[in-house]
Amino acid sequence: MIEIDDKIVSQDLLRECFCCDLSACKGICCVEGNAGAPLEEDEAAILEREYPHYRPYMTGEGVEAVSEQGFAVLDEDGDLTTPLIHDAECAFSYKENGCTLCAIERAWREGKTTFKKPISCHLYPIRLVNFSNGTIGLNYHRWDVCDGARKCGRKLGIPVYKSLKEPIIRRFGAGFYEALEAAEQYIKQH
Repeated sequence: MIEIDDKIVSQDLLRECFCCDLSACKGICCVEGNAGAPLEEDEAAILEREYPHYRPYMTGEGVEAVSEQGFAVLDEDGDLTTPLIHDAECAFSYKENGCTLCAIERAWREGKTTFKKPISCHLYPIRLVNFSNGTIGLNYHRWDVCDGARKCGRKLGIPVYKSLKEPIIRRFGAGFYEALEAAEQYIKQH
């Protein structure tokens, strides 16, 4: 682990390789798991406010799930997450060409919303842990459905954090990303 400001970062983010390979996984991370995607406190309100912009891309079942459950639910650990369709895929997902994709991100790509998607989805496979003292932990979540992403990352030589440059900067700023680059160089030299 390395400490950067008020963040504790797993060195796996700098040492392990990862590059999403949608052709291999087909977006299964939006379907599998034991809960919806983790949400930050302000994201439930954003999801509700932006709903008219991404709703047209959602499935009927997804719209129904949001109508019944709301824009966010508490999981069994008491954490705020996205609602699910039949305890499986995210309510905000849709299918296209055999892949599960994000309706929110599609609306963003088409310029209909300024909200790309929940930061936990954008940062995956990085998972954030909020400690009681205000420190944030950044951990690398290994999941077998991402085997293709690990293989692709190794083939291309892309460390986890580099494949997630955009969401890291979105959540923590460019200075933090630059500190990760410096930490990677330090580790390589020692």
